[in-house]
Amino acid sequence: MNKDQVKGRVDQVKGKVKDMAGKVTGNVSTQIKGKVEQVAGKTQASFGDAKEQAKTAAKRRP
Repeated sequence: MNKDQVKGRVDQVKGKVKDMAGKVTGNVSTQIKGKVEQVAGKTQASFGDAKEQAKTAAKRRP
């Protein structure tokens, strides 16, 4: 697991918490910020996943 995967997944969780807090409090701004953070986190985690797959594939090549 690389730092992009970890940071991306942490950001996804933080975004989900903000989204839920926005829903509970009725604060649309917080809810939107949470959704944006979730998308950014998912993007970063996907980038990290791709890096890991590339590294694994490179190790398999003779």
